Amino acid sequence: MLVLSRQRDESIMIGDNVQITIVDIRGDKVRLGIIAPAEIPVHRKEVYEAIQRENRQAADVTTDDLAEVATPPPPGQKRR
Repeated sequence: MLVLSRQRDESIMIGDNVQITIVDIRGDKVRLGIIAPAEIPVHRKEVYEAIQRENRQAADVTTDDLAEVATPPPPGQKRR
């Protein structure tokens, strides 16, 4: 892990097109401003991990699950 020291309003660059700026420091919290191209997703780690979990669950769908969704329920019966 690379560890850098920065002060408020100072930045770091990641590659040629991602800029991270220290916007504010309050107590034990640091606010970051991130400038990145739209095609580079930027998420808090806990959000990223939740997205990954959802993607894994979606990938675990079986053909039986798909058949159940594709087949309409009998007349008068609601789908679960």
